[in-house]
Amino acid sequence: MAHKRRLGVVVIDCQVDDLSEVVGFWSEVLGREGVVDPDGKYAQFDGHEGQPRVLLQKVDHPPRVHLDIETDDRAAEAARLVALGATEVARIKTWIVMEAPSGHRFCLVGPQGDDWPGDAREVGA
Repeated sequence: MAHKRRLGVVVIDCQVDDLSEVVGFWSEVLGREGVVDPDGKYAQFDGHEGQPRVLLQKVDHPPRVHLDIETDDRAAEAARLVALGATEVARIKTWIVMEAPSGHRFCLVGPQGDDWPGDAREVGA
């Protein structure tokens, strides 16, 4: 069965006590206003139409940047990527953490944007 996938979010993992300490910096870098969610776990930026969203995420591990790949079939996409050489690291809530052969981690997530499927590419038949 065919499914779709696309780059959805560039996630900047921030090892900080309070995201509001860094959202101002990233707002200036990106030229977009950032807003921290009520739980203080994420900050989103306005104006992401036609391009991947940027998200700050408060984390306990060292800072890094990772990609979220949107797909309408996370299990099928994970299986496809494992066949290409990726490793499934964990299933957390509704997303799947993957690791590329290069060691880079990324997540498979459900559709995030209002424009889904937009430019999502079809995989399989």
